[in-house]
Amino acid sequence: MGLGSTAKKIQKVADIAEELYSKVNELKSQLQELRGTVEETNDRVDELDRELAEQRALLEAVAEEQGIDVATVQTDALIDDAEAATDTDADDTA
Repeated sequence: MGLGSTAKKIQKVADIAEELYSKVNELKSQLQELRGTVEETNDRVDELDRELAEQRALLEAVAEEQGIDVATVQTDALIDDAEAATDTDADDTA
């Protein structure tokens, strides 16, 4: 009797261990996929940063050629954005 119940307990533990092993392998696979996705996203972001820098340089060159002060335009845009955010915050609290 004692050996039969011990064998059942050992089998139950073995079944649980096998299930956990399967889940760990599944999680490992998901983690590898996630890492790949993160790397691809990082590469895309880097490419977008490079393109944005190129576009910014072109716009600044065109603005300078047209006699537009880029720093003033940027400052005005920041002020407008800050005022719009303040107006939105005031509307949300009302």
